[in-house]
Amino acid sequence: MPNPRLRSVHIHPVKALRGIAPAEAEVEPWGLAGDRRWTVVDTSGKVVTQRRHARMTLASAEPLPGGGITVSAPGLAALAVEVPRPSSTIRVEVFDTPVEAVPAGPAADAWFSAFLETEVRLVHMDDPARRRPIDPDHALPGETVSFADGYPLLATTTASLDALNSLIAQGDHADEGPLPMNRFRPNVVIEGTAPWAEDGWTRLAIGEVMFRAAKASGRCVVTTTDQLTGERGKEPLRTLAEHRRQGSKLIFGQNLVPEHPGTIRVGDEVKFLD
Repeated sequence: MPNPRLRSVHIHPVKALRGIAPAEAEVEPWGLAGDRRWTVVDTSGKVVTQRRHARMTLASAEPLPGGGITVSAPGLAALAVEVPRPSSTIRVEVFDTPVEAVPAGPAADAWFSAFLETEVRLVHMDDPARRRPIDPDHALPGETVSFADGYPLLATTTASLDALNSLIAQGDHADEGPLPMNRFRPNVVIEGTAPWAEDGWTRLAIGEVMFRAAKASGRCVVTTTDQLTGERGKEPLRTLAEHRRQGSKLIFGQNLVPEHPGTIRVGDEVKFLD
Protein backbone atom coordinates (compact mmCIF):
# COMPACT_ATOMS: atom_id res chain seq x y z
CA MET A 1 0.00 0.00 0.00
CA PRO A 2 1.43 3.47 -0.87
CA ASN A 3 2.20 5.95 1.87
CA PRO A 4 -0.90 7.93 2.81
CA ARG A 5 -1.15 11.29 1.07
CA LEU A 6 -3.41 14.32 1.09
CA ARG A 7 -5.66 13.79 -1.92
CA SER A 8 -7.61 17.05 -1.84
CA VAL A 9 -8.44 20.14 0.20
CA HIS A 10 -11.89 21.74 0.43
CA ILE A 11 -12.98 25.13 1.72
CA HIS A 12 -16.60 26.25 2.05
CA PRO A 13 -16.60 30.02 2.66
CA VAL A 14 -20.36 30.03 3.39
CA LYS A 15 -21.72 27.19 5.48
CA ALA A 16 -23.92 24.84 3.39
CA LEU A 17 -22.94 26.33 0.00
CA ARG A 18 -20.57 24.87 -2.55
CA GLY A 19 -16.96 25.78 -2.02
CA ILE A 20 -13.57 25.52 -3.64
CA ALA A 21 -10.79 22.91 -3.85
CA PRO A 22 -7.46 24.74 -3.70
CA ALA A 23 -4.06 23.09 -4.04
CA GLU A 24 -3.10 24.31 -0.57
CA ALA A 25 -4.60 25.97 2.47
CA GLU A 26 -3.51 27.76 5.60
CA VAL A 27 -4.48 25.98 8.79
CA GLU A 28 -5.68 28.28 11.56
CA PRO A 29 -6.56 27.18 15.11
CA TRP A 30 -10.29 27.15 14.26
CA GLY A 31 -10.03 25.52 10.79
CA LEU A 32 -8.81 26.19 7.27
CA ALA A 33 -8.42 29.88 6.47
CA GLY A 34 -11.69 31.14 5.01
CA ASP A 35 -13.69 28.01 5.79
CA ARG A 36 -17.23 28.59 7.05
CA ARG A 37 -16.65 32.12 8.33
CA TRP A 38 -20.07 33.05 6.88
CA THR A 39 -23.46 31.48 7.50
CA VAL A 40 -27.12 32.11 6.70
CA VAL A 41 -29.63 32.46 9.55
CA ASP A 42 -33.41 32.73 9.64
CA THR A 43 -35.46 35.50 11.24
CA SER A 44 -35.08 33.89 14.67
CA GLY A 45 -31.31 33.73 14.28
CA LYS A 46 -31.07 29.98 13.79
CA VAL A 47 -28.51 28.73 11.30
CA VAL A 48 -29.92 27.66 7.92
CA THR A 49 -28.29 24.67 6.20
CA GLN A 50 -29.01 21.99 3.64
CA ARG A 51 -30.83 20.08 6.37
CA ARG A 52 -33.71 22.51 5.88
CA HIS A 53 -33.00 23.81 2.37
CA ALA A 54 -31.48 21.27 0.00
CA ARG A 55 -31.55 24.06 -2.59
CA MET A 56 -28.44 25.52 -0.98
CA THR A 57 -26.42 22.97 -2.97
CA LEU A 58 -27.11 25.08 -6.08
CA ALA A 59 -25.35 28.18 -4.73
CA SER A 60 -21.61 28.64 -4.53
CA ALA A 61 -19.25 30.97 -2.72
CA GLU A 62 -15.74 31.92 -3.74
CA PRO A 63 -13.32 33.88 -1.58
CA LEU A 64 -12.19 37.42 -2.34
CA PRO A 65 -8.98 39.07 -1.13
CA GLY A 66 -9.42 40.31 2.41
CA GLY A 67 -11.98 37.70 3.45
CA GLY A 68 -14.95 38.75 1.34
CA ILE A 69 -16.88 36.40 -0.92
CA THR A 70 -18.67 36.28 -4.25
CA VAL A 71 -21.89 34.29 -4.17
CA SER A 72 -23.66 32.95 -7.26
CA ALA A 73 -26.69 30.81 -8.02
CA PRO A 74 -28.88 29.97 -11.01
CA GLY A 75 -31.24 32.80 -11.92
CA LEU A 76 -29.47 35.43 -9.82
CA ALA A 77 -26.72 37.88 -10.62
CA ALA A 78 -23.52 37.16 -8.73
CA LEU A 79 -22.99 39.33 -5.68
CA ALA A 80 -19.71 40.41 -4.09
CA VAL A 81 -19.91 40.71 -0.31
CA GLU A 82 -17.11 42.44 1.56
CA VAL A 83 -16.27 41.65 5.15
CA PRO A 84 -18.57 43.91 7.17
CA ARG A 85 -16.95 46.69 9.14
CA PRO A 86 -16.67 46.08 12.88
CA SER A 87 -19.99 46.94 14.41
CA SER A 88 -22.43 45.65 16.94
CA THR A 89 -23.04 41.93 16.68
CA ILE A 90 -26.26 39.97 16.73
CA ARG A 91 -26.82 36.69 18.52
CA VAL A 92 -27.33 33.70 16.24
CA GLU A 93 -27.84 30.04 17.09
CA VAL A 94 -25.68 27.26 15.69
CA PHE A 95 -27.27 23.96 16.70
CA ASP A 96 -28.51 25.29 20.05
CA THR A 97 -25.25 27.15 20.75
CA PRO A 98 -25.49 30.97 20.88
CA VAL A 99 -22.82 32.75 18.84
CA GLU A 100 -22.19 36.45 18.25
CA ALA A 101 -21.89 37.39 14.55
CA VAL A 102 -21.74 40.52 12.41
CA PRO A 103 -24.57 41.14 9.88
CA ALA A 104 -23.38 41.23 6.27
CA GLY A 105 -25.87 43.92 5.26
CA PRO A 106 -29.11 44.46 3.34
CA ALA A 107 -27.78 43.55 -0.12
CA ALA A 108 -26.57 40.13 1.02
CA ASP A 109 -29.77 39.54 2.99
CA ALA A 110 -31.87 40.36 -0.07
CA TRP A 111 -29.81 38.08 -2.31
CA PHE A 112 -30.09 35.06 -0.03
CA SER A 113 -33.77 35.73 0.71
CA ALA A 114 -34.49 35.77 -3.03
CA PHE A 115 -32.51 32.59 -3.55
CA LEU A 116 -34.18 30.64 -0.73
CA GLU A 117 -37.57 32.31 -1.21
CA THR A 118 -37.82 33.03 2.50
CA GLU A 119 -36.52 35.81 4.72
CA VAL A 120 -32.97 35.12 5.88
CA ARG A 121 -29.80 37.02 6.75
CA LEU A 122 -26.11 36.48 6.00
CA VAL A 123 -23.70 36.90 8.92
CA HIS A 124 -19.94 36.83 9.36
CA MET A 125 -17.79 35.51 12.22
CA ASP A 126 -15.47 38.41 12.93
CA ASP A 127 -13.29 36.88 15.64
CA PRO A 128 -13.19 33.06 15.61
CA ALA A 129 -10.58 33.09 18.38
CA ARG A 130 -13.28 33.95 20.93
CA ARG A 131 -16.73 33.50 19.42
CA ARG A 132 -17.48 29.76 19.56
CA PRO A 133 -15.79 27.15 21.80
CA ILE A 134 -15.53 23.53 20.72
CA ASP A 135 -17.56 21.01 22.73
CA PRO A 136 -15.56 20.82 25.99
CA ASP A 137 -15.98 17.04 26.07
CA HIS A 138 -13.66 16.83 23.06
CA ALA A 139 -11.55 19.97 23.34
CA LEU A 140 -8.77 21.60 25.27
CA PRO A 141 -9.40 24.90 27.06
CA GLY A 142 -9.55 27.84 24.66
CA GLU A 143 -10.07 25.82 21.46
CA THR A 144 -12.61 27.37 19.12
CA VAL A 145 -14.32 26.67 15.81
CA SER A 146 -15.88 28.63 12.95
CA PHE A 147 -19.47 28.05 11.78
CA ALA A 148 -18.55 24.44 10.93
CA ASP A 149 -20.85 21.82 12.44
CA GLY A 150 -18.66 21.30 15.48
CA TYR A 151 -14.93 20.97 14.84
CA PRO A 152 -12.24 22.84 12.89
CA LEU A 153 -11.68 20.21 10.17
CA LEU A 154 -13.40 17.11 8.87
CA ALA A 155 -11.19 14.41 7.35
CA THR A 156 -12.35 11.52 5.17
CA THR A 157 -10.50 8.77 3.32
CA THR A 158 -10.89 7.42 -0.19
CA ALA A 159 -10.57 3.84 1.10
CA SER A 160 -13.54 4.24 3.43
CA LEU A 161 -15.64 5.76 0.66
CA ASP A 162 -14.77 2.80 -1.58
CA ALA A 163 -15.76 0.41 1.20
CA LEU A 164 -19.02 2.25 1.79
CA ASN A 165 -19.86 2.23 -1.91
CA SER A 166 -19.24 -1.52 -2.00
CA LEU A 167 -21.75 -1.95 0.81
CA ILE A 168 -24.26 0.30 -0.93
CA ALA A 169 -23.90 -1.79 -4.10
CA GLN A 170 -25.05 -4.84 -2.13
CA GLY A 171 -28.14 -3.15 -0.69
CA ASP A 172 -31.68 -2.28 -1.71
CA HIS A 173 -30.71 1.14 -3.05
CA ALA A 174 -27.72 0.10 -5.12
CA ASP A 175 -28.92 2.33 -7.94
CA GLU A 176 -28.01 5.38 -5.83
CA GLY A 177 -24.33 4.49 -5.77
CA PRO A 178 -21.51 4.93 -6.09
CA LEU A 179 -21.59 8.16 -4.11
CA PRO A 180 -19.00 10.92 -4.60
CA MET A 181 -16.99 12.30 -1.70
CA ASN A 182 -18.71 15.68 -1.90
CA ARG A 183 -21.75 14.16 -0.16
CA PHE A 184 -19.71 14.32 3.05
CA ARG A 185 -18.40 17.88 2.60
CA PRO A 186 -14.92 17.21 4.07
CA ASN A 187 -12.06 19.66 4.45
CA VAL A 188 -9.32 17.12 3.76
CA VAL A 189 -9.45 13.84 1.86
CA ILE A 190 -6.68 11.31 2.51
CA GLU A 191 -5.71 8.44 0.23
CA GLY A 192 -3.53 5.38 0.85
CA THR A 193 -5.07 4.16 4.12
CA ALA A 194 -6.96 0.99 4.95
CA PRO A 195 -10.77 1.27 4.99
CA TRP A 196 -12.09 2.73 8.24
CA ALA A 197 -8.54 3.35 9.51
CA GLU A 198 -9.75 6.73 10.79
CA ASP A 199 -11.60 4.96 13.61
CA GLY A 200 -8.26 4.42 15.34
CA TRP A 201 -6.62 7.78 14.75
CA THR A 202 -5.42 9.75 17.76
CA ARG A 203 -2.89 12.20 16.26
CA LEU A 204 -1.72 12.72 12.70
CA ALA A 205 0.54 14.98 10.69
CA ILE A 206 -0.46 16.32 7.29
CA GLY A 207 2.72 17.76 5.88
CA GLU A 208 4.00 20.21 8.48
CA VAL A 209 0.82 20.47 10.54
CA MET A 210 -0.13 18.26 13.49
CA PHE A 211 -3.76 17.44 14.31
CA ARG A 212 -5.60 15.74 17.13
CA ALA A 213 -8.42 13.36 16.21
CA ALA A 214 -11.37 14.60 18.29
CA LYS A 215 -14.22 12.21 17.48
CA ALA A 216 -15.92 10.37 14.65
CA SER A 217 -18.27 12.47 12.54
CA GLY A 218 -21.97 11.75 13.00
CA ARG A 219 -23.80 12.10 9.68
CA CYS A 220 -27.15 13.66 8.82
CA VAL A 221 -29.58 14.04 5.92
CA VAL A 222 -27.15 16.31 4.07
CA THR A 223 -25.23 13.19 2.99
CA THR A 224 -28.32 11.97 1.10
CA THR A 225 -28.39 15.19 -0.92
CA ASP A 226 -26.93 15.26 -4.42
CA GLN A 227 -24.54 18.21 -4.20
CA LEU A 228 -25.06 19.10 -7.86
CA THR A 229 -28.86 18.91 -8.09
CA GLY A 230 -30.22 19.13 -4.54
CA GLU A 231 -32.18 15.90 -4.97
CA ARG A 232 -32.37 13.54 -2.00
CA GLY A 233 -32.27 9.77 -1.75
CA LYS A 234 -31.84 7.10 0.94
CA GLU A 235 -28.09 6.59 0.80
CA PRO A 236 -25.67 6.62 2.50
CA LEU A 237 -27.69 6.83 5.73
CA ARG A 238 -29.44 3.51 5.15
CA THR A 239 -26.15 1.67 4.74
CA LEU A 240 -24.40 3.58 7.51
CA ALA A 241 -27.24 2.60 9.84
CA GLU A 242 -26.52 -1.07 9.13
CA HIS A 243 -22.74 -0.98 9.21
CA ARG A 244 -21.42 2.22 10.80
CA ARG A 245 -23.49 2.95 13.88
CA GLN A 246 -21.84 4.34 17.03
CA GLY A 247 -24.48 4.70 19.71
CA SER A 248 -27.18 6.88 18.18
CA LYS A 249 -24.80 8.28 15.53
CA LEU A 250 -24.17 7.09 11.98
CA ILE A 251 -20.51 7.80 11.39
CA PHE A 252 -18.28 8.57 8.44
CA GLY A 253 -15.08 10.56 8.73
CA GLN A 254 -13.06 11.94 11.62
CA ASN A 255 -13.13 15.42 13.16
CA LEU A 256 -9.73 17.06 13.60
CA VAL A 257 -8.39 19.87 15.77
CA PRO A 258 -5.12 21.55 14.71
CA GLU A 259 -2.32 21.55 17.26
CA HIS A 260 -0.61 24.53 15.60
CA PRO A 261 -0.95 26.70 12.48
CA GLY A 262 0.74 25.92 9.19
CA THR A 263 0.15 25.13 5.53
CA ILE A 264 -1.15 21.88 4.03
CA ARG A 265 -0.76 21.03 0.36
CA VAL A 266 -2.27 18.43 -1.95
CA GLY A 267 0.23 15.59 -2.15
CA ASP A 268 1.55 16.07 1.40
CA GLU A 269 2.53 12.90 3.20
CA VAL A 270 0.22 11.93 6.05
CA LYS A 271 1.68 10.26 9.15
CA PHE A 272 -0.29 8.70 11.99
CA LEU A 273 1.00 8.93 15.56
CA ASP A 274 -0.03 7.49 18.90
